[in-house]
Amino acid sequence: MAKYPFLSDEWMEEAKKIREEFRGQGAPAAHAVKMNQVITDVPFGEGTINAHMDTSSGELEMETGHIDGADLTVTLDYDTAKAIFVEGNPQAGMQAFMAGKIKVQGDMTKLMAMQSGAPDPSAQEVAKRIAEITE
Repeated sequence: MAKYPFLSDEWMEEAKKIREEFRGQGAPAAHAVKMNQVITDVPFGEGTINAHMDTSSGELEMETGHIDGADLTVTLDYDTAKAIFVEGNPQAGMQAFMAGKIKVQGDMTKLMAMQSGAPDPSAQEVAKRIAEITE
């Protein structure tokens, strides 16, 4: 199986294919959140990637670029983003936040609400498959 650097164009494309394969199979997202992300210290390209995550349709959508009307913007470094989004390590996120490595602008309650729900089996399989394609 091919592996790609986290957040590279190839990784984004493959991750999107995996999410599409499972579209509609899991429970709808428990909370509607539109979150812009600024990922710093990226080891390729220009060193920073702007991305967004949107669950307002009930499905998790993740793309590059920012969206209008975001509830919040989260700025974090590449390694922390990978630990949270690929490795599913909420402890890494909490530690980085406490150390001031994650900056949140906007509605912090939306971010907290996202972390409160347990993922369903379909979401867990998507996460497993995405981890498998990540370098």
